Amino acid sequence: MLSPFVSGFLIGGGLIIAIGAQNAFILRQGIRREHVFPLALICSLSDALLIALGVAGLGALIQLVPALLTGVTLFGIAFLLWYGWKAARRALAPQAMEVGESGPVPLGAAIRTCLALTFLNPHVYLDTVVLVGALAAPYAGLPRLAYATGAMTASFAWFFSLAYGARVLTPVFRNPLAWRILDALIALVMVSIAGKLALWLFSR
Repeated sequence: MLSPFVSGFLIGGGLIIAIGAQNAFILRQGIRREHVFPLALICSLSDALLIALGVAGLGALIQLVPALLTGVTLFGIAFLLWYGWKAARRALAPQAMEVGESGPVPLGAAIRTCLALTFLNPHVYLDTVVLVGALAAPYAGLPRLAYATGAMTASFAWFFSLAYGARVLTPVFRNPLAWRILDALIALVMVSIAGKLALWLFSR
């Protein structure tokens, strides 16, 4: 039988490792080598906070008050569409093709985007707070703490691996076409997530 820490690590890792808005942003910043450490740290700490809240029982509260999730979902859809539109413009606009032509993103703007992609994405609450929190039910006391720590550790391991591992792809992205493809994929991911959220919201 798996220990609570290993269970938390596997569950947390399984939910985090997916193509999503947050991961796409961290991948792009990692390839550009811009603000890699603070952004990876923000994503990891944000996940840790949400995991702690979920294990503490906030997931049950969100399920009891659907209006909270509805509000976050609407904001999330709008933000994802806006960010997808920006990525599409980068992919299509000639001036966005060269890696060095679009200047570095200021740290403050990068942090705001990172926080928005994290906290305006309802999937973060459904996965990290509701699901991880619900799966903590069999544990109590120290095993419950170990489970939460395992899930948090998976988050730190993933985001720092993604952010710094993206540098391996730097030679590929010396080709302007690679940037256009990446931005086009990011745009598709953002719009598809927004569409899925809209369908989920209006089918409730």
